[in-house]
Amino acid sequence: MIVRISRTGPVDATFEAPPSKSYTHRALIAGALAAGRSRIVGPLRADDTELTARGLEQLGVSIEWLPGEITVTGCGGTFPAPGEVTIDCGNSGTTLRLLTSAALLSRHPVVLTGSRRMLERPVGPLADALQALGGDVAFAGRPGFPPIRVSGRLRGGRTQIDGSMSSQFVSSILMAAPYADEDVELTLPVPLASRSYLDVTADVMLRFGARLERRGYDWFRVQSGVPYRGRDYRVEGDYSSASYLFAVAAVCGGRVAVTGLNPASVQGDRRFLDALEAMGCRVTADDGAVTVERTGDLQGVDIDMSSSPDTVQTLAAVAATAQSPTTITGIAHLQYKESDRVGVTAETLRRMGVGVAVTDDSLTITPAPLHGVLVDPKDDHRTAMAFAVLGLAVGGMAIREPGCVEKSFPGFWEALYGEGLL
Repeated sequence: MIVRISRTGPVDATFEAPPSKSYTHRALIAGALAAGRSRIVGPLRADDTELTARGLEQLGVSIEWLPGEITVTGCGGTFPAPGEVTIDCGNSGTTLRLLTSAALLSRHPVVLTGSRRMLERPVGPLADALQALGGDVAFAGRPGFPPIRVSGRLRGGRTQIDGSMSSQFVSSILMAAPYADEDVELTLPVPLASRSYLDVTADVMLRFGARLERRGYDWFRVQSGVPYRGRDYRVEGDYSSASYLFAVAAVCGGRVAVTGLNPASVQGDRRFLDALEAMGCRVTADDGAVTVERTGDLQGVDIDMSSSPDTVQTLAAVAATAQSPTTITGIAHLQYKESDRVGVTAETLRRMGVGVAVTDDSLTITPAPLHGVLVDPKDDHRTAMAFAVLGLAVGGMAIREPGCVEKSFPGFWEALYGEGLL
């Protein structure tokens, strides 16, 4: 299947942000481990979050999807699966990583596997840290990569962890840590990738009743014996998904308002709005909506997006329509995502006529006259959405296998169609 995209603009559109994928994953896990019942209101129901819910159900947790909410009956910190289980995490790295530490709270071994691409995504640093905390992580194939078999016990104590590939390694341990035999103390000796996601993790943990201390992003301690408590929890809107909607205004001109976002959110992808503002857009927040407007030309920027990784491709698409070059830094870890996002983005922009220079940790985009191309997103939802947005400014664009957006933004194509953009 192919979606064809024609040039449009200027635009005047209002969208509702989909719920946060990151918050939904974490609320599911906290609710599953809690004592009592949790009601998660306004969750994201997408491929990735369904994989996390399914994995928790395999571990013995009762989860019910209802219109607009999820009911989770927690296990009180010990998963009641009757025997060894194998959890297929598909292409959801968040599911596999966050459930790896939680698997130590099962009475029986847990095998975690996934798609072909998942088996190429490293988990070695997480495995090393868990073994220091009492777990046993065995690799079924290539050392340091899934499939993995998790057994043993989360005893706790002190260890170091390398989070330069993914902050999810750290989030994984933190979320399971309230149920360790003793306090868990983590030191992060090297700079962390996507560090803002630890703010999301800490936010969910504290709201579900855990006790966590931290020193910035290089030291964390979670108190043992202070469990999660079942509660009603509302999921906020997703700035990562909203970035594509804001980018429509940036590349096409005009105005886009997005409702359902928390203006004070700790989500790192809020920084995408700062980038748009620096490039020449006007950004305002009032009456329950965040609005982006563009009336003049865009100018390139130099910006570090290490805490906003999921909007790097969106920003690259916007940068291709600016009047001067843009350099995006803090991107080295993007090669470990659903695809090699830097490589795919650079190759596609070059085919469209853009000048692109890539280093280990930077992407420089030099605008030039653009033409549409056929895009193969390599089953990566963010690639598909970023180039769909750019297609609205260029025309003649076609996106292959558009269903991959179901991973994080199931209503993406419908949202554009509803505003007359497709």
